Amino acid sequence: MTPVEKQVAEPTHKEIMEVLAGLLAMMFVAMISSTIVSTALPTIIGDLEGSQSQYTWVVTATLLAMTVSSPIWAKMADLFDKKLLVQISGLLFLSGSLAAGLVANVPQLLAARALQGLGVGGLMALTQAIIGTLIPPRQRGKYSGYMAAVMAVATVSGPLLGGLIVDSLGWRWCFFIAVPITLMGLAMIQKFLHLSHSPRKVQIDWWGGLYISIAASLPLVWVSFAGKNYDWISAESGYFLIGTLLAVVLAIRTERRHPEPLVPPRIIMERTTTLAITASIAVGIAQFGTSVFLSQFFQTAQGYSPTQAGLLMIPLIFGSMIGATGSGAYITRTGKWKPVMMLGAGALIVGLALMGPTDHTTPIWHISLFMVLMGLGQGALMQNVVLVVQNTVDVKDIGAASGVVSFFRSLGGTVGIAVLGAVLANRVADTSAVSIGDLVKSGELTPKEAAVVAGSGLDFNAMPPSAVEAIRHAYGDDIGLIFLVSAAIAVISLVAIWRMPKAELRTTVAMQPKPEAREQESVVD
Repeated sequence: MTPVEKQVAEPTHKEIMEVLAGLLAMMFVAMISSTIVSTALPTIIGDLEGSQSQYTWVVTATLLAMTVSSPIWAKMADLFDKKLLVQISGLLFLSGSLAAGLVANVPQLLAARALQGLGVGGLMALTQAIIGTLIPPRQRGKYSGYMAAVMAVATVSGPLLGGLIVDSLGWRWCFFIAVPITLMGLAMIQKFLHLSHSPRKVQIDWWGGLYISIAASLPLVWVSFAGKNYDWISAESGYFLIGTLLAVVLAIRTERRHPEPLVPPRIIMERTTTLAITASIAVGIAQFGTSVFLSQFFQTAQGYSPTQAGLLMIPLIFGSMIGATGSGAYITRTGKWKPVMMLGAGALIVGLALMGPTDHTTPIWHISLFMVLMGLGQGALMQNVVLVVQNTVDVKDIGAASGVVSFFRSLGGTVGIAVLGAVLANRVADTSAVSIGDLVKSGELTPKEAAVVAGSGLDFNAMPPSAVEAIRHAYGDDIGLIFLVSAAIAVISLVAIWRMPKAELRTTVAMQPKPEAREQESVVD
């Protein structure tokens, strides 16, 4: 079968880097858009007179749109012109960024953030598909390492950049800053990316897209409100779970029957892909969770400013960059992916486990060493999981294969973070209540002051100093549980990688027919 898309000529390293520079520039601002607002959110919500539930949805709107749209973009990459698609997704992200910077209220901001998320989903899926189209798997390791390093830096440095922008330029520039970088990336893509496209008649899987979107959306909406608007075990939770199960069943039924499914069952059921999906869920939790919970630990438990918290996370960025680029170079040189991924999973588990006993007295230099280990593990796994799956499919399915892994990584990471955040909130609430009760018994707080503390959330300016210290200690002492749970989940990724069958990375973009297949073709001719 003739591939839908193939490169015009074998690209040189210089040509690949020119294309990659544009793709990674857009992907950087797309990734950072999910984390840059974290330190700006209190200012944004206060400025726009929003509520606590709206506070959560400013982040969730982008993640939800990104997660739901990524498999759709990925499949379209196998059917249509990849260059045109990446330009459309870049323009969607650009429009969402401009709109977010100009909003007058929170509903407008949520709509703009959802538009940003649609663009992010496309940029993430299409960047991987284009790399898979241009570069053979054997050579793809080092280029995937560059991509993983950019993702790691964007994920971790977002809170730092957000704090600096809010303090110097104002929160609207958290969105405006994406505009010039995206325009530069689009210009480079237009000039340097050259892919031939052979159009063919396609049938778009609209119903499959609808059912997959519902199946991905309902769990995210559920975990966003569970524990606050209703109990985790309640009728409302049951409705969400039943709806999700029904959508999954309908999606499976549709994908099995459609001639051009968004998520081809033959790819999902392939052993390597199934194990890669399992591993990617744990990687997603580690990738997103470490930055979220570490930033909260430094600010809430240790009392550092947003800018200081971002600087303290530099060891995680450093470890991720070394893990990504080092593992990519090793894979390209040797063609062996399994040893370096096993080592990465081991480093991630050890780093997370060492964070388990962390409390408010743990020295910062200890935490920095643990972050380096976590970063090495993340960097060695993030893009190499996708690389291994891409090696199992032909170029005509490269988009769908890449999108499947990214989809489950984002979905697992987003749901996992929400659940872990709820666990942390409940544990801190119990610990804080005991500590505040002890302060009332000792006479350091009056019952009236205790009531004010209970209703002030994390507004430390409204609390007496003794209460502030108690709540900071509660966060510092309880957050280690989150990292222990993450370490246990990361063990699953180690087992999944260990169970993956060894396969040599091919040196061609398209899969070559097996010898027996070529012999049969010769006989037929």
